[in-house]
Amino acid sequence: MKKTILLLLFCSIMIACSSVKSTQEAINKGNYDKAINLSLKKLTSNKNKEKYQPYVFMLQEAFKKVSERELSKIDFLRKEENPENLERIYNLYLSLNNRQERIKPLLPLKNLSKGRNAIFSLNDYNNDIINAKNDLSEYLYSKSKAVFSSKNKQDYRRVYEDLEYLDKISPNYKDVRQLQEEAHNIGTDFVLVSLENKTDKVIPKRLEEDLLNFDTYGLNDFWTIYHSKESNRVNYDFTLKLVFRDIRISPEQVHEKEIIKEKRIKDGFKYLLDSSGNQVKDSLGNKIKVDKFIKANCHFYQFTQSKSAQVVGMVQYFDNYSKQRIQNFPLESEFIFEHRYATYRGDKRALGRSYLDLLSLRAVNFPSNEQMVYDVGRDVKEKLKYIITRNKFRK
Repeated sequence: MKKTILLLLFCSIMIACSSVKSTQEAINKGNYDKAINLSLKKLTSNKNKEKYQPYVFMLQEAFKKVSERELSKIDFLRKEENPENLERIYNLYLSLNNRQERIKPLLPLKNLSKGRNAIFSLNDYNNDIINAKNDLSEYLYSKSKAVFSSKNKQDYRRVYEDLEYLDKISPNYKDVRQLQEEAHNIGTDFVLVSLENKTDKVIPKRLEEDLLNFDTYGLNDFWTIYHSKESNRVNYDFTLKLVFRDIRISPEQVHEKEIIKEKRIKDGFKYLLDSSGNQVKDSLGNKIKVDKFIKANCHFYQFTQSKSAQVVGMVQYFDNYSKQRIQNFPLESEFIFEHRYATYRGDKRALGRSYLDLLSLRAVNFPSNEQMVYDVGRDVKEKLKYIITRNKFRK
């Protein structure tokens, strides 16, 4: 028992030493926030225990050094006078403030060896944060406004992100939300979708409507809008063509398969006889019964109805400004109708459950060619969605 206690105590001491060492190594490597996180984790449980004193000192050291480093960085960035540094300055002030806010709940922390509280130099960064945010907001706003003379859609997509960030840090800043909406409208690609049937088969109207109804695709593409009906009020950037080149429908087929099954099954009973042919009785004088088995035979006839439809086509992307085809994707899909049923001749007790289930089924009418084309079209829709989601019109 004593050995176990000593072992546990030793392990506890080793773990504690390891944690202190890891925290000090983080400070030595300049990874001050890691050291702060490790120290706060230990001190939160019981900040006044003497064994946690090393974390008080390391927290104090790491906080002082990281604050000095970030304030020095802010000073350097300001001296550069580059407006691109404004976001970095703003985030550094937020970092300084957030770090203080995490430490404040634990204060005061005692320095037990000196009989006083550990010293943490805390600053009020509220005005610095507000001023940095105002400078950044004005810069982002001016920078965004200047983009609205561009004819490049990608510029508007980038400026939308800047405006989104601006609205996050400074909600309702000037006319930012109106500019966001305008940037989205200008940066959006409009795609006209069409379906061409170059086969000798009729494509069901409901299939054509379903394939061209992009609201059902769940594409969730913020920068692309698809139209299946052309609007005179829209300048379409691209055209997507779904071209059906061939539709093959197989003949209706029924395949028969015969299976012969044998099984030893119980078929009533008989009286037990001894070697002389006399009936054997139990101790009460009753005749002893034994199970009677026979060999059951059954001819099982399985019928499989089958019919298939295959679509071969192409998805084509066109740039409406250059009048050039920019991408080409082959598309092929198949749908197979299959139905099984069965009959038998003989003793069906020789059949297993899977065979018996088929006996309850009967032949069904084959789907029409139109239905087959519609059914294969549902897979075409999934493959078209796959192509669109992985191949954007604009890189």
